[in-house]
Amino acid sequence: MEDARHVQMGKKSVPPTGTGTGEVTQLAESAWAITLFCVACGVGIGAVLPLLARLLLKLPWAPLEGPAELLTSIPEPALTLGTVAVGALGGLLLGLAAAHESLSVRVCDTHLALTIRDSTREFTREEIAVLCRDGKQLVVLAPDGMELAREDCGLPWPRLADTLAGHGYRWAEEDPYRAEFRRWVPGTPGLPEGADALLRARAQARKSDDDAEDARELRRELLRLGVVVRDEEKRQYWRLVGG
Repeated sequence: MEDARHVQMGKKSVPPTGTGTGEVTQLAESAWAITLFCVACGVGIGAVLPLLARLLLKLPWAPLEGPAELLTSIPEPALTLGTVAVGALGGLLLGLAAAHESLSVRVCDTHLALTIRDSTREFTREEIAVLCRDGKQLVVLAPDGMELAREDCGLPWPRLADTLAGHGYRWAEEDPYRAEFRRWVPGTPGLPEGADALLRARAQARKSDDDAEDARELRRELLRLGVVVRDEEKRQYWRLVGG
């Protein structure tokens, strides 16, 4: 999806709330580009679905034979028009959800703000030591190593890095604390009291997309204990702030 996304970038002379005067740069993924890409994918899938159903029925044995027979019993062109319409609707809903989940970054010389899911978090220049990339995530780190933010980011990394550097923020291509992370397994020694239980609950929450917000809340609870968490597929890794 990233190849089809465009970035809206603009500079304004109006400062964000709580800052002094100065130039502000806004980086955001285009909601229209995301939505149109998803709709196009849905239309494509809907267009080939009748063909796939017919090919399925020609096999000596095939799964979902009943639904395939039901689908192909609808006469053309109603069948193809219907599957295309359903695919377009599904793509539209997916695109709207993806746009809602996309990250936008607002930068000025004194403040940085991250907006996602209609929620904005703002940090002063003094609070931020370095910003870095960790896989597909943008990470904001404090001078003491505390993780201020970790968000999925679909913005072009070179443009984001250049924008931050242009406003005087320090950028790193990799988390400077990456070597300190240790893989978590139940009962791992060295964790603060209560952290192991939170990591167990978070591991369970990450198994379901419906519990994504629970996983985010548990990450925040771990940060209050001084434990920073990063994910690799289904695995959790942790480090202690100042450790």
